Amino acid sequence: MSDEPDEPQQPAEDGRQELTRRQFRQQHKAARKAARKARRKASGWRRILPTWRMILGAFLLLCLLVGGGLVAGYLLVDIPPANASATKQSNVYLYADGSPLARDGEVNRENIPLSQVPKHTQHAVLAAEDRDFYSESAVDPQAMLRAAWNTVTGKGKQSGSTITQQFVKNYYLGQEQTLTRKAKEFFIAIKLDRQVSKNDILLGYLNTSYFGRNAYGIQAAAHAYYGKDAEQLTVAEGAYLATLLNSPNAYDVSAHPENKFRAVGRWNYVLDGMVKEDWLTRPARKALNFPAPDTAKAPSGMSGQRGYVVKAVEDYLTAHDVVDTDTLAKGGYRITTTLQKPRQDDFVRAVEDQLMSQVDPKARKVDAHVRAGGAAIDPTTGKVVAMYGGIDYTKQYVNNATRRDYQVGSTFKPFVLTAAIQHGSTTQDGRPIDPNTVYDGTNQRPVEGWSGGSYAPENEDQRSYGDITVSAATDLSVNAVYAQMAVDVGAAKVQQTAIDLGIPATTPDLTASPSIALGPATASVLDMAQAYATLANHGEHGAYTLVEGITKDGARIALPEEQKRQVVSREAADTTTSVLRGVVEGGTGTAAQAAGRPAAGKTGTAEEDKAAWFAGYTPELATVVAVLGQDPKPPYGQTPLYGALGEPRINGGAHPARIWAQFTRDALQGRPVQDFDLTLAPGAEYPPLLPPETDPGPTDGGEDPGTIEGETQGQTQGQTQGRTDGPTQGWTDNGTGTDGGTTGTTGATGATGATGATGATGATGATGATRRTYR
Repeated sequence: MSDEPDEPQQPAEDGRQELTRRQFRQQHKAARKAARKARRKASGWRRILPTWRMILGAFLLLCLLVGGGLVAGYLLVDIPPANASATKQSNVYLYADGSPLARDGEVNRENIPLSQVPKHTQHAVLAAEDRDFYSESAVDPQAMLRAAWNTVTGKGKQSGSTITQQFVKNYYLGQEQTLTRKAKEFFIAIKLDRQVSKNDILLGYLNTSYFGRNAYGIQAAAHAYYGKDAEQLTVAEGAYLATLLNSPNAYDVSAHPENKFRAVGRWNYVLDGMVKEDWLTRPARKALNFPAPDTAKAPSGMSGQRGYVVKAVEDYLTAHDVVDTDTLAKGGYRITTTLQKPRQDDFVRAVEDQLMSQVDPKARKVDAHVRAGGAAIDPTTGKVVAMYGGIDYTKQYVNNATRRDYQVGSTFKPFVLTAAIQHGSTTQDGRPIDPNTVYDGTNQRPVEGWSGGSYAPENEDQRSYGDITVSAATDLSVNAVYAQMAVDVGAAKVQQTAIDLGIPATTPDLTASPSIALGPATASVLDMAQAYATLANHGEHGAYTLVEGITKDGARIALPEEQKRQVVSREAADTTTSVLRGVVEGGTGTAAQAAGRPAAGKTGTAEEDKAAWFAGYTPELATVVAVLGQDPKPPYGQTPLYGALGEPRINGGAHPARIWAQFTRDALQGRPVQDFDLTLAPGAEYPPLLPPETDPGPTDGGEDPGTIEGETQGQTQGQTQGRTDGPTQGWTDNGTGTDGGTTGTTGATGATGATGATGATGATGATGATRRTYR
């Protein structure tokens, strides 16, 4: 038998193989058909997903459009002729009634070659503004995107511009914040970088940049800040001028001494950058000290108060993003301020009559240190109607009304009381805080309930008052009471209440601790006027304004919209007002009565008597006055005022209150007298008082009335129930708190009792009766 397979079997095997291949093809074909069918049936979110072909096509199209746009922009945008920055126009400033106030001067510029700018100054500018200037292109898209993102996300407006772009903006374009201008800047910078050397661009930048003090270019800046040519600048001085490019006005430590910390920080940044780029050795950098600039010299046309007003208006416009510093400096604006010329004149006259006319540096050296600042605001509109900046803008550059480097002292205390009423606060033993709440006024009494360490503030002149009401403690400015009250309310709540009323959150030393009540914060006179205006306006706050309108080439420019809101309840604000009326009627601020109108106010004194304040208001006008001690010679530090004007010390109840009274009287002359319309918080009303004619007070009879009434009522009962006993609170009206009692004890006679303990009287006694009429 053969081993070979039968012949018929082979075809069968081949047939099976062919059938298998055919089946495979059929199955594959069916699978592809099913897949196509499944894709056709896809629905919902799958339909909106682009394919990779679509994505690639869109990307290529976008690249084509962007590339085409860049090419078109480069071809279409030409380098224009220089703009009018070298022929700056004047800005015109007007009073509220349209009468002329001031006109700023012509541009201060002197172009110099790059060879006259020291290498270290050039490097300082590069370290401050564009460290890769020589190695990188004219534009930095990554920096531009980063700056745009930071601006959009609320991290503040930032510039992503290179030095080339900044030069283009300064020399060829303007400062408008528009997409059109940015696009032109972008293309002109690229084209300029291809046609002009880096050195020429840097020179153009150095000769056109604004450095503040009306100085354009490095040469003008060198003279404005250091009184020398640019080629004589030291490394430290050059670094400071480079610092100014970031914020010319804010970093001028002569005009804004409160910003010195920030300016020095920026100066260190510049020097550290020079070290990082190997432009300065580390040992040389360590040897440098901050180079304080010369005192700014204002143009003669800015003498008197004009320069202070112009500078305050400029700061207001730039701070509120109405116009940026460089654009404003180029001029052409017509600015109507809110200042009223008659009231401005009244303020100057009041300071002269009540303060400066009594200054005699020949008789007393300390008198040469006496300075003053003031601001007045209409509480209902928020308009600043008058401002006193200093002795003369051409003699003292810094504005005493806007500077933030002097402690406000006890003028801060009303904010503590406002916070207590607003939050329904209680004492450590659970008693509600209101004007009648009794506190321990013992000198150096440690505060209770504070976990931040021991704190026992001193009262003025080391006086102890024992049990004393909040009202009496306000009249006498008792530190022990208000430090404890700040803890009872919560220091953070006090801090926030002050901010809500109008004190800037960035105010130096505005910290949440018991000491906040005593006023270590260094708010400006204008800041304090804004906060007191909020109290006068029953707790409704609107940010102050210095500008009524602004136009350029006839076109009106938008100003910040007026936004008012009730920041504290009417009851909280009005209750504070009612207590502050007591300060004027019988406390430390009795000199303010000379205004001849119902008034509320508070005195304040900074540490070491470096500043004395009076902050007060009528229903129509909120005004703050500060008398400051400043060394007239560099570095113009703060100095105590002991012995000034021939007095042992200057306090808020003296010259500041007298200035306030004269100004308020004159500013409101001819207007009907308005009384306060107050809505007091529950429990804040004072007990009914006896009519004056049925309340004889301890005005007659020997030792008993003098001792018992003068000491017991004038000191103890007068402090705890001052408004109840009216004319028997001897301590109140002579403004010392213990004088009534002390006098009663010392005199121990009826006559002596009349001086201190007759309530009424102290100063004259009529105050007690007056107080009864409005309580």
